[in-house]
Amino acid sequence: MEYHSVDKRFEHFAQLAVVILLVGGCFLVLKPFLTATLLAAVVCVSTWPLYLWLLRKFKDRRNMAALTMTLSLTLLVILPLALVAYNMADNVTAFYNALKQVVENGPPAPPAWLKEMPLVGKSADAYWQLVATSQAELANLEQRLLEPARIYLLAGGIMLGQGVMEMSLAAFISFFIYREGTALAGFVNVAMARLVGSHAENILDIINGTVRGVMYGLLGTALAQGVVATIGFVIAGVPAALLLGVFTFLFSLIPVGPLLIWGGAAVWLFYQGEAGWGIFMLLWGFFLISSVDNVVKPILISRSSNLPYILGLFGVLGGVLAFGFVGIFIGPILLAVAYSLIKEWIARYSQE
Repeated sequence: MEYHSVDKRFEHFAQLAVVILLVGGCFLVLKPFLTATLLAAVVCVSTWPLYLWLLRKFKDRRNMAALTMTLSLTLLVILPLALVAYNMADNVTAFYNALKQVVENGPPAPPAWLKEMPLVGKSADAYWQLVATSQAELANLEQRLLEPARIYLLAGGIMLGQGVMEMSLAAFISFFIYREGTALAGFVNVAMARLVGSHAENILDIINGTVRGVMYGLLGTALAQGVVATIGFVIAGVPAALLLGVFTFLFSLIPVGPLLIWGGAAVWLFYQGEAGWGIFMLLWGFFLISSVDNVVKPILISRSSNLPYILGLFGVLGGVLAFGFVGIFIGPILLAVAYSLIKEWIARYSQE
């Protein structure tokens, strides 16, 4: 009897070890595709109503509907990002060389409008004069500016390129998720029912609503900022206003991203001697472009998750650190889902 009990325990431990090894092995095999799979799942959940509409239009031909969704994702998101990454990589060396030449040759005389800028004009003009006349200060500026600029530009290009690759893989995976979506949904429903019992349907509704709310919030805010920025660029007479608006849309997905675009446009206007339009661009960017992030995004996201701003910020930054460029989408969604589920659990526990 004792030997039989020992054998049973050994059998259970052996089964547990086999399961752990199997799960660990599957994780190692799938780990390179985990980020792309998460992104594909997020995209498919967010656009599932559109896929169902296409499926009806194609008379339940799943391959055609899935292929149309995948190609649309490629043309609307991946291709523009690929062009941005290609142009960025192509121009990093030229920009760095031009910046190096400017620093080594010394800056020209400061423009007249610089001293007239409010608050910082006199200090900026004095420092410009110091750099223009002092070789030691110029060398110090070169050491502080050039190497960090090169590293930052290369890192940005590499991250964007990796993001394009991850998105391309996600588009490929999304085709199969769309096509087999009904079967996958049934499997998830059964698995959740086994795990959490009668609350499975409510939890899945929370996850679906949260994922869609966060995605709509991120993309809706980016689109609104891109449109407002384009209007401002056109009014101020900034060249390539539409292209800069597209860049604003893309950079809106990262914290303080739009500032790099409209701030650069304002600096260009000041450098061209258009101090009035430069001030206008600063005011337009600060009060209109950047304020969209504080108005539109909370309205869109709060309908489903009420995610606090600090968690949204951590989601974006932590997502980028953990998953690269595509973490801009994955990070906030993971935190929003966890936050919504915790709120639901606390509310249900309080009622009991």
